[in-house]
Amino acid sequence: MRKISIITPSYNQGNYLEQTIDSVLSQNYQNLEYIIIDGGSTDNSVEIIKKHQKHLHYWVSEKDSGQSEAINKGLKIAGGEIINWLNSDDYYTANALKTVAEHFEDESVLVVSGRSDIWKNEKILVQSSGTDIYSTVEKTIGWARIDQPETFFRNTAVEKMGLLNIQLHYVMDREWWIRYLMYFGTQNIKKTDSILVNFRIHEHSKTNSAPLEFIQETINVYYTLAKAYKLEEADLFSKHLDASLVEGCGFPDSMQRMSVRKAIHYFWFLQASVYYAQNNYAAAKKYIPLINTNFLSIADVKELEKIKMRIKLLPAFIKKILNKNR
Repeated sequence: MRKISIITPSYNQGNYLEQTIDSVLSQNYQNLEYIIIDGGSTDNSVEIIKKHQKHLHYWVSEKDSGQSEAINKGLKIAGGEIINWLNSDDYYTANALKTVAEHFEDESVLVVSGRSDIWKNEKILVQSSGTDIYSTVEKTIGWARIDQPETFFRNTAVEKMGLLNIQLHYVMDREWWIRYLMYFGTQNIKKTDSILVNFRIHEHSKTNSAPLEFIQETINVYYTLAKAYKLEEADLFSKHLDASLVEGCGFPDSMQRMSVRKAIHYFWFLQASVYYAQNNYAAAKKYIPLINTNFLSIADVKELEKIKMRIKLLPAFIKKILNKNR
C-alpha cells in the first residue's frame, strides 16, 4: 500500500478543524502520514489537534507568513509517494484515499484528480467537474483551473515542481499547477469521477471573501511568466492590466517560447469570456484587443468572435434580463 502524505494548514479554524481531522483519520488508510501545520491559532485549534496527536505523523503550532509557508513546512516533512494538502475547512469523503491510491497503481500516473461536492450554508451547491484538462497543454496552462483539494501528486512530480511560492496568498496552487504542466504536460494525469472532497464555502473562506485579490494575483503570475520568457506580451500586461512581478515563481525555462505565448493569449481569452459571462463588458473589452487569434484553436476563435459580436449588438442590461428569464 503506497504511503500517502496529507498536510493540513490551519489558522483559527476551530469551528471546522475537527471535522477535517476526523475525515482524514477515519479513512483507515494503513499507510497514512498526516501532518498538521497550525499558524499559532488563538482559538481552540491546538486543543483539537492535541486530542488527535497520537495519530499524527507531525504537528506544530507557530506563527508563519500564511498558508503557503505552512504548506511548505509540511511538504518538507512529507515522505509519502502520494502528496496533497487538505485545508482545515474542507473534509474527505469515505474511502477517498483508497480510491486515489488505486489509481496511482499505474506507475505512469503522476496526478490523480477527482471531483468534490461544494457546500454553502450546509447545502450542496454543485458538484465540481474536477481540475480542467484541455485539448492542448497551452490552453490548460492559460486556463489553469485546478481543484486543489481533490488533485493528488506523485512525490517525484512534487520534487520537480518545488515548494509553493510564499509571495502568493490566493493562487499559490494555480502557480504550482502551471509549473507542473510546464514540466510534465497533460499526458500523465488520471481524471476520475469519484467525489473525493467536500469543499466548504463560508464567509471567512478566501474563495468567498477576496475575489479581487485572486484575480490580481493571477494577472501578476501570468505577467511574471511572460517576463521570465522575455515575451512582448509582458509589455501589454504592464500597459493595460496594472500587473506586478511576483518574486520566487519557479517556472522552468525548458518550454518552447511559442507555447508560453499561446498560454498567455489563452489566459486573456479566458478573462474576456469570464467577464462577458458576468455581464461586465467593460472588463471584457480590456482583454479582447490583447488576444492574437493566431494563437487560439479554430473553435475558440469562433467563440471569441461570438463574444465580440454579442457585446457589440446586445447591451449588458438586456443580456441580464435574458439570463434571468432562462
